[in-house]
Amino acid sequence: MIITKIEPLEEKHKKEIFEIYKLGIETKNATFNTKVPTWEEWNNGHLKHSRFVIKLNDKTVGWIALSPVSNRCNYSGVAEVSVYIHPDFNGKKLASQLMRKMISESEKNGIWTLQSSIFPENKASLKLHKNFDFRIVGTREKISKMDDKWRDTILLERRTKKNI
Repeated sequence: MIITKIEPLEEKHKKEIFEIYKLGIETKNATFNTKVPTWEEWNNGHLKHSRFVIKLNDKTVGWIALSPVSNRCNYSGVAEVSVYIHPDFNGKKLASQLMRKMISESEKNGIWTLQSSIFPENKASLKLHKNFDFRIVGTREKISKMDDKWRDTILLERRTKKNI
């Protein structure tokens, strides 16, 4: 029997989440980043709440976390979503479980807007976000280069329906 468990993402998970992140980097459709950060860089760049790993039979197979979009206080309730699933476990609705948990936790922590910037080629991530009421704000054309080629991203956002 397969047992799925979601738990808070902590430093003890860094090896596993960085392995998954590295696989995302290698797809060239998950992030513009080209190297895995140190734990200190990663930890300091993400909010301390609403970060989770998902495990199948005690093996970490995915993670989700939020980054602040600005250090200005009026944007304190706006965060950017990062969600990664090990490619061997795609299509099992694991990202949906993580997204559901993160949205609930983020709202408890005063987040009113979630946003994501996704490569147009990343159809699975676009579908995931649309399934959770993210709307397309627009296309950010030629927002950055990867391998000397300009790439676009699609900016999506989700506003909470709760009174925060």
